[in-house]
Amino acid sequence: MHLAPLLSLAALASARFVTPDPFAGADLAAGVAARGLKANDGDVHAAASWRWSDCGLPSDAITIESISVSPDPPKPGENLTVTVQATANDLVEEGAYADVTVKLGLIKLLQKRFDVCEEARNANASVQCPVQPGEYTVVQTVALPEEIPKAKFVVNIRGYTVDDDDLACLDLVVDFVEPE
Repeated sequence: MHLAPLLSLAALASARFVTPDPFAGADLAAGVAARGLKANDGDVHAAASWRWSDCGLPSDAITIESISVSPDPPKPGENLTVTVQATANDLVEEGAYADVTVKLGLIKLLQKRFDVCEEARNANASVQCPVQPGEYTVVQTVALPEEIPKAKFVVNIRGYTVDDDDLACLDLVVDFVEPE
């Protein structure tokens, strides 16, 4: 995950959570998002197949400005490129972490804590810790497996600084159920 830490986690989250074995990898960092700017209510709706919302506060260390994906909507078996624009309001240092929950309906498929800086390094992200205050654009591409179940997934990401202050808050919904 990343701003690049937090940003790519949002991105890779969908790529990993939709694999047949959601516990198979800790590489949660580049796969779901939405097209457009953040709406006043915090929700952004892209295609009917997915949306994201910034559930954070203005005082969070990271503010997510926009997320876009290509192709839109995401398609199983294809590469997914996610572009996230965000602002680091404060320094993000080693020790920052994110709690990620992936659900299919009421069923939790994954609940795991990720080291933000380690995930950024593992994903060879363009932004690495320490992340200085400023504006960032992160682009990450992942291959979506063909075996993605035709289902609706919810991803909740809650990020925290090394001092346990709020880093960022992001909710993603991805619906791979094909319209009839």
